[in-house]
Amino acid sequence: MSAVIEVNALARVFGQNRAVDGMTFHVEQGEVFGLLGPNGAGKTTTVRLLNGILPPSEGTARVFGLDPTTQGEDIRRRTGVLTETPALYERLSARENLEFFATLQAIPASDVSRRVDEILEFFELASRANDKVETFSKGMKQRLALARALIHRPPLLFLDEPTSGLDPEAAQQVNDLIENLTSANGQTVMLATHNLFEAQRLCDRVAIMNKGRILAMGSLKELSRKLWPVTWVDITFHVKPSENVAGSLKAQRGVIQASAEDEALAVQVENEDVIPEVVRHLINNGASILKVNPRDYTLEDIYFALQAGEA
Repeated sequence: MSAVIEVNALARVFGQNRAVDGMTFHVEQGEVFGLLGPNGAGKTTTVRLLNGILPPSEGTARVFGLDPTTQGEDIRRRTGVLTETPALYERLSARENLEFFATLQAIPASDVSRRVDEILEFFELASRANDKVETFSKGMKQRLALARALIHRPPLLFLDEPTSGLDPEAAQQVNDLIENLTSANGQTVMLATHNLFEAQRLCDRVAIMNKGRILAMGSLKELSRKLWPVTWVDITFHVKPSENVAGSLKAQRGVIQASAEDEALAVQVENEDVIPEVVRHLINNGASILKVNPRDYTLEDIYFALQAGEA
């Protein structure tokens, strides 16, 4: 796959504040890439730099091979942007909003009506197509804003805090739509958010940020292995095993420690490849295993472990 976004040592300085401080990363075609960090981490500034809204103080960026500083208008024709503020025309209907933005994006007049109908249907807004936006809930406005960002079928979508301020049901609806877009259409997305659940659900990889810098970057599995190179596995038995089972495991290659409690055994191993050997050893020693569960770290675990190091 080819990189849609390439960033090298990118920085943006406002007075004494380095809002973006030497960021280097890339985003592949069809990937959902997350910028994850607290408010003020530099996420929104990064999105603006990549869209050519702000010039960089240092470093370089390329979007579709284009320089945002000098070719920002060309980039914006090929991207869609959704922020936490929908910025819709409240006194126009949903249809009129989409028709207006379709015209701005130079969609042929003969295609506008069909394109608007299709996208209203996809975003489950067809029944309210002719209602004024001022009558919409915040969740509906955000869905309409997402529809607007996609009206010209851009190959790259920037989402900046897309569910901020929404109630849980509305946030889930927006995330469902984003997930459908990425799974069905292979949409390339950059998601800037501080919502850990949202990022874990939607992103293939994340860059965790603080004070304009990237603390770590990778998939959930890659970040877990960087932070916790050893693996814990919980093994549950049909019948409580004999007391010497945990002790015998400690002698096995790749086993760091093991402790028994009731009908369960917690085993720390060097990596996941050791787990089948652990299970085989237990079965050979007469254990009746009910289930084997390697412990999964969440993005929340990773995020707070990294941010704690910055405190």
